[in-house]
Amino acid sequence: MAAVTPSIRVGPEPVDVAGEQAAACAGRSDIGAVVAFTGLCRDEGGQLAALELEHYPGMAEAEIGRIADEAVTRWPLLGLRVVHRSGRVLPGETIVLVVAASAHRAAAFEAAAFLMDFLKTRAPFWKKEHRADGSAGGWVAAKDEDDAATERWAR
Repeated sequence: MAAVTPSIRVGPEPVDVAGEQAAACAGRSDIGAVVAFTGLCRDEGGQLAALELEHYPGMAEAEIGRIADEAVTRWPLLGLRVVHRSGRVLPGETIVLVVAASAHRAAAFEAAAFLMDFLKTRAPFWKKEHRADGSAGGWVAAKDEDDAATERWAR
């Protein structure tokens, strides 16, 4: 069977988690495992009213595509979908969804983890906090632990 073509979407629309998972498996009877990672916007103890996610249209999708293509070469995936929100995201709403489908669970788990580690460090997104009390929120800084997480994938 030919390699899977990843589905990648970036936009302000809410994410249909169940629909994306169903689409990853549609028409397939060879899938034995589906791993879905859903990243949500936290309210940071009631201090956060929203996150504003900015990206470079076209560039963000291209980089996510490169990461997804690398996952497809590393693991025997039968379905792969990545949806990332942009714009204003409220606490409790989905920011990112990765759905990895394979015949076996190990490949699906590893591919989903790989995707998330590299989305956090390579995809060109910026997050600005909007505070619940109306005070100025700042841009969310990159975290050293996110960079460290990608090191486990070095070939």
